[in-house]
Amino acid sequence: MTGLRVLAVDDLAPALDELCRMLREAPEVGEVVGAADALKALRLLQADRFDAVFLDISMPGLDGLELAGLLAKLSEPPVIVFVTAHDGHAVTAYGIGAVDYLLKPVRAERLAAALAKVTRNATPSSRSTPDAMAALPVESGGRTRYVRRDDVLFVEAHGDYVRLHTRGGVHLVRMPISRLEEYWEGTGFSRVHRGFLLSVAAVLELRSDSAGGLLAHTEAGDVPVSRRHARDLRDRLLEAAQRGQLGPGQR
Repeated sequence: MTGLRVLAVDDLAPALDELCRMLREAPEVGEVVGAADALKALRLLQADRFDAVFLDISMPGLDGLELAGLLAKLSEPPVIVFVTAHDGHAVTAYGIGAVDYLLKPVRAERLAAALAKVTRNATPSSRSTPDAMAALPVESGGRTRYVRRDDVLFVEAHGDYVRLHTRGGVHLVRMPISRLEEYWEGTGFSRVHRGFLLSVAAVLELRSDSAGGLLAHTEAGDVPVSRRHARDLRDRLLEAAQRGQLGPGQR
């Protein structure tokens, strides 16, 4: 089994089913187990190991905050993400050590961001470590599909959203480009402009525009390269060429 092993806890069956469904669709997740109350969750956690717990707060009997307090005392506590309809407990939740706080109804892009935090914080185990944000959820027409990072040639900022440019088209995701740059650091992407993140391997050639500026040409179009990022991009292209990791136009 590869990927994260996740326990989802919610006393409302429809909410639990939906959360489990979304988690199972996420590429970082290998297995999802659901629990309808905190006591059942506690028994599961005492009997087996989970990388993360996605935990509702308002539950009868033992609530989510109390359960999280107990989990913090384990020798290898799971990463906690709270999932709730209310934002009034955020300060307490982060004080307990939660890595994220999701409001219902949970959006796919927020869940993906939470899973990236889980991946960075989960204790290494014998299972293969999942690749944070290796795919991004794209919502369209009430359905969610995933765009693989390896298929993205460049990313364009669009306010609080980003446009993922692939050979097959453009996909809109609600996430600031600065946040995506942080998640994709060290995965072959380079910030080449205030509004653009570029896959170095996707560069076919460098061109000059009519004003003398620098453009990186990809199969999905040209990407402007600011003067302050030009030297770094050239250095990264040279390193990639030496490793044979560039597109056919640069080899």
